[in-house]
Order: sequence, then structure tokens, then C-alpha cells
Amino acid sequence: MSSLLQIQNLSVDFTSDLGQTTALENISLQVNKGEIAAIVGESGSGKSVTSLSVLQLIPSPPILYTSGNIVADFEGEQINLLTAKRNALQEIRGNKIAMIFQEPMTSLNPVMTCGKQVMEAILIHKRISQKEAKQRTISLFEKVKLPDPSRIFNSYPHQISGGQKQRVMIAMAMSCEPSLLICDEPTTALDVTVQKNILELIKELQVQNEMGVIFITHDLGIVGEIADRVVVMYKGKIVEQNIATNIFSKPQHPYTKALLACRPALHPKGEKLPVVSDFMEVNDSGEIKEKTEVRSKKYEIQDEVQNENLFGEILLKVENLKVYYPTKKSLLGKILAYTKAVDDVSFDLYKGETLGLVGESGCGKTTLGRAILRLVEPTSGKIMYQGNDLLAADKKKLKKIRENMQIIFQDPYSSLNPRKTVGDAIAEPLKVHHILPDSKQRKKRVLDLLEKVGLKAEHYDRYPHEFSGGQRQRIVIARALALEPSFIVCDESVSALDVSVQAQVLNLLDDLKKEFQLTLIFISHDLSVVRHVSDRIIVMNRGKIEEIGSAEEIYQHPRSPYTQKLLLSIPKGYKH
Repeated sequence: MSSLLQIQNLSVDFTSDLGQTTALENISLQVNKGEIAAIVGESGSGKSVTSLSVLQLIPSPPILYTSGNIVADFEGEQINLLTAKRNALQEIRGNKIAMIFQEPMTSLNPVMTCGKQVMEAILIHKRISQKEAKQRTISLFEKVKLPDPSRIFNSYPHQISGGQKQRVMIAMAMSCEPSLLICDEPTTALDVTVQKNILELIKELQVQNEMGVIFITHDLGIVGEIADRVVVMYKGKIVEQNIATNIFSKPQHPYTKALLACRPALHPKGEKLPVVSDFMEVNDSGEIKEKTEVRSKKYEIQDEVQNENLFGEILLKVENLKVYYPTKKSLLGKILAYTKAVDDVSFDLYKGETLGLVGESGCGKTTLGRAILRLVEPTSGKIMYQGNDLLAADKKKLKKIRENMQIIFQDPYSSLNPRKTVGDAIAEPLKVHHILPDSKQRKKRVLDLLEKVGLKAEHYDRYPHEFSGGQRQRIVIARALALEPSFIVCDESVSALDVSVQAQVLNLLDDLKKEFQLTLIFISHDLSVVRHVSDRIIVMNRGKIEEIGSAEEIYQHPRSPYTQKLLLSIPKGYKH
């Protein structure tokens, strides 16, 4: 295989008023023609800095390249990207080396149609007419299997789904037939079925065009599905690199072993998930020491729930719930058509149960979770919570009931006020519901909660931007627990977290569930996580319940073709 890209002894620092911070330390890797090299590691490991350095997309300052070279080889013509002139880089970006970014919605221009954005990339690099550029764009949309390419050509980003937006980004990246494609977490927020289709598409295009691909991800399931070679990064260093089969079957570094062991699919329900600190420790000089004996942390594994009646008391009863949104009105305002987000859904939730709610984007799972809490107003139906009819309750009564019902949102950063300290954010529900007589007692409660979720008292006066994603999720969990609720809706609460941080948060939720006798609805598109935490699972499709059963029953013997399709879409890397 001929080399496309060589990163040689690269060290990168970030400068600020507070001094210099090392982002990459002496890393070396190679990407060959026709090869998919995956870079894996947790947030802050240096994956994205590596990829952005290749295309010189981080301004200087703050970035400072203290040593090393990044050499690209285009059919025998070698160029050092670190020392290349601006004009040379503009010729390479999008033409020779293309990039698919993590979040397509923020990568696409909201005021330009999808077609014009792809055309723009073609016209910059290719000397062709507008008409030819349009034809090529529609042809690319067909190639990336977008439905009705002519319609999507004239659509704005907000008018198409997440998976379709990602396909538009792939079409844009492929528009000039690059030699090297960089994919930075391109499937992080996608459903398993959409994710599978995107992975298959990238692999197919890579084979057709004999491209080299750098695939950045924290999801080891995807790595096992797509990568030829794997580079494992930890705190700015490459700790291990090898062919993918060897990484999965014979990992050498304790950090790689830890990442592989953290996956929920490998552990039975009730077993505490291992975390990175179980496998290694870092001394004061930054040296990694492998722990010779990995602690096995297990709960008393409960018998699998075979019968709903084992739970006894029904906490929540949902009957014929409908949430319809009007989509078309006549000139006189009469509603002519609806989107049926939740369509005639009925189920019981038992006290102490964790009920998993799964399905693709748009299936209605988040709308259902919010409708139960009256954050979205139902169109019709019945929601009974501890004998109280939530749809018939007045505002005063509903407020009192809502003390016992909380939600943990998908994105902890957007659900925290950036201008409020963490302490104030957690104390806010205590003030709103007039719990505890004074600020001193409320502060004591908040400090206890911070400790319970694994944070420290010194975090009380810090702001959300000063924390990592996993820490912010812990803050949101602490806020949800402030009123000592009996029922919590967890809406994709671990979907964007690294596998090791995800393991920590899932362990925390399990500990808190036992301590506070919580009942949970756990919404997720990750079936391996849902299987690990849930007693029963509801599968939703187009607003309706497709099937319901115990976690093992759904996972091992799915009855519905839709559930079977979801399970077949789980990356094979989870099964290594």
C-alpha cells in the first residue's frame, strides 16, 4: 500500500493568557491509499486536534506547532501541510483532502439550499459551468442514496432529516473525488439503522474511489465494523496502534483494554460496568501504570423479570395517549392534516422498574416522555400517576405532583443556564417548590447531592462551561434528584458520552436508583445500553408501540420485523 499521509513526531500546544497547554505530544501515524484508519479515544484525547491539524483549520494563535511534520503524498507529489502556503492549502482542502464534520446541522449553511452548497464546492475547484455543476450535484445525491435528489437539491438543511443532512455532507466531501477523506464522529447522534447505512455508504465510496479514510470516533462498535487499522489516543498521546482484529482480540495497553471492557453489551444486567480507573492509574509524573488485578465490581444480580406482575404496584398508567401536531390548515384555519407523533399508546409502568424506550429518530419516544410530564400537551388520552389524572389536574395540583416527576435531558450543556453557577442551578427547583426554609439548608442539600453524583464541594461556585460532558451530565442528574422524586425520565442521557464516561454515568444511575427507590423511563437509540439498564423494553415506530417485553426477550427473540431490523443494525464490533 502506498502512503497518502504521514504524521511525524507532531506536538501541538494551545496558547492563552494563562500559558501553554499541550494538546498533542510527539504523535506519529500513517494513512495508506485504500485504507480506513480509525482514531479512537475519549473526549480531550486529541483526536479532533489531529484531524484539524491535517487541514490547518485551527488558527495560529491559539495553536502552536512545536515539532513534527504532516506530509501528504498525492501521486508522488509530496507536500508538508504544516509549512504549505495559503493558496496551496486552499487547493488541497475539499479537493485532495475532504472532511465530514461531527454535526451536519452546524456544518451546513441554514440560508442556502443543500444543492447550492454542494455546487459551491464543485465550482471552487472545477472549471465547469453552473449547469454541469448542478448535474454533478444531483448525480452525487443519487450516489449517496438520497431519496428524491431533485427535491433535496432545492431543500434547506432544516427541511431534511439528520441522516439526510449527513448524506449531503458526504456528497459535498466526495464532490471533487478526494484522495483522503477525514470523518470526524460522523455518526455520533444518529440512530443505529441510519448509522449502519452511513457506515456502509462511506465504506462503499472508499472502495469505489480507492480513498484513504481517517475515521474519528469514540464508539468501538463502529471501529470493529469499518476500520482496517486502529490508533488509540489518550491525553494527547498515541498509546497503541495495530490492525483492527488485533486491537479487539489482543489489546496491549491498559487503556485500550479498559475502553473495550466498558461496553455495556459485554456485561449482564445488574453487573457494575468497569471503568478506566479499574485498569490503570496515572502517577504524578503522568506515567500510566497498569493495575495487575482488575477489581470485579458486581451488584447482586437480580432475576430477569419474566412477568410484569412481579413489580406489583403500578406507578404510572398511560391509556390511548395521542400527541398530534397540525401540519396543514385551510384558509379559514381548519386543520386538514396532522403529524401523529404519539398515536394511541398504552402501557403500565411499575414501581421500581426501569422501562427502556427505543426506536429511530421521529418514532415519538421523546415526545411520549415529555407528554407524560406535561412538557408537551397531549391531544387526548389518559395519564394516571399514583392515582392522579395528570391531564385533569389544575396547575396547582400539577405543580405538586411534578415534584415527584423529573427529567434528565439529552444535552446537559443546553439544559443548564450558562450564567448560573452549578450550585444555583441545582438549588433552583428547591426554591421554586419552596423546599427547605433558607438558603443555608438548601446549600447543604446541594453539597450532599454533588457528593452523591461524584462531584466535589468546590464545584458549587463553578459555571457549566468549566466542566467536561460527563461532569455536566452528573450536574443535571443532581438537579433532577434535588426534589427527591420517585420517577425520572432519562432522555438520551448518555448518548453523546464516551464509552468510559457512559459506564460511569450508568453505574451512577443504578446506584441512585437503589438509594432513592427510583422508577425510570430510559429513552435511547442505543440498544446495548437499553438492554443493560432496563427490566422491560418498549419499541416504538412512527408514534405507535411496535412491541413490548422483557429486555432479554426483546433482544434475543424479537417478534416484530422492525425490532429485528434495529437489532441487525447494531455494529458488529459490539459482539467482539
